[in-house]
Amino acid sequence: MPAECGLVARHAMPSKDAGPTASASNAAPSRRRIPFPRSGLHSPLSPEALETHRAAITGHCYRMLGSSFDAEDAAQETMVRAWRSRSGFDARSSVRTWLYRIATNVCLDELKDRRRRARPMEEGAPGPPDIQEEHLGQEPATHWLEPIADARALPPGEGPSGDESPAERAMLKQSLRLAFAAALQRLAPRQRASLLLTEVLGFSAAETAHTLGTSVASVNSALQRARATLPAPAPNDSPELSEQQEALLDRYVEAFARYDVSSLTRLMRQDVSFCMPPFRLWLQGPEAVERWMRGLGAGCEGSRFYRTEANGLPAFAQWRVDPAGGHRAWALIVLELAGDRIAGVNNFLDVDRLFPGFGLPLTLPPGAAIEPVAPPAPRGSALGPP
Repeated sequence: MPAECGLVARHAMPSKDAGPTASASNAAPSRRRIPFPRSGLHSPLSPEALETHRAAITGHCYRMLGSSFDAEDAAQETMVRAWRSRSGFDARSSVRTWLYRIATNVCLDELKDRRRRARPMEEGAPGPPDIQEEHLGQEPATHWLEPIADARALPPGEGPSGDESPAERAMLKQSLRLAFAAALQRLAPRQRASLLLTEVLGFSAAETAHTLGTSVASVNSALQRARATLPAPAPNDSPELSEQQEALLDRYVEAFARYDVSSLTRLMRQDVSFCMPPFRLWLQGPEAVERWMRGLGAGCEGSRFYRTEANGLPAFAQWRVDPAGGHRAWALIVLELAGDRIAGVNNFLDVDRLFPGFGLPLTLPPGAAIEPVAPPAPRGSALGPP
């Protein structure tokens, strides 16, 4: 079977009593732990307290870097720098704000010698759906914008780190969306930082200037240039799915279950985009998607799916039929919706790296129920005493 596949699959959402359980625990890589002293465990700067901010900091680093793996590394470096410099925290701002400042500069350091990450739709015109397999080109993982699990990038809504209002949480979720994350990559790093700090995190121009070690005038200039390229996320665009959109996803799954390609593509906008990183090829329009699905993409028939969330968007983990028995991980599909239609189908095929971060197994034994487990500890280590 070709290494690429479209949306041609027979969906079978298992129940919890459908048989043996597939666990992701054996796929989770081991993580080293950094030994921290046991003193001050009840302080807002204790390892445990700092750890409650990790998801928010990881989300900020993802918006800066466009990579879930780089974001986790940057978040860990932020935690280490914060711990080492905790004596300098003056409490004139919240711990979260202080961590955002450290994280921003960690990311700026990381971006000094890196190219921006892209989506296939930015790399050229849509390709032909009947392309021959041997003509498919691809780029290394570092070339493409990566997805990130909502659970790893959005702060919890309750508990000691739940500092955000509903409107602020909505903005954080909206600003993870693939289109916005890709647009951020087109900005120069300091423009990107200025926009995120002010428009997403609510910093003032003076606070942003302090974070970046520059003047308010420089920040305002960077913001002006950034806004000319990239508008802030629309505040009236709800990050939550409507009943209509939930029904759309149900129809999407039902069409998969019947392998009804025509019904599936009728759920798509006329300008729908369909991509499969790491492949450069992307398609546009329902007709092109249907031709792909009836051609090279037909190898995905019989796949199984599990609903999850990535980049503030509905997503599905996909396992394709394994000739040796059972199913094997194939793609993380992130859907972009516009009203009651699908506007984008993003098939991320780097499943060996992506699935563990979602707590998902790489293989499903025959008849196994899909039971996600807690994903592995964040890259680098979990903060706290050993």
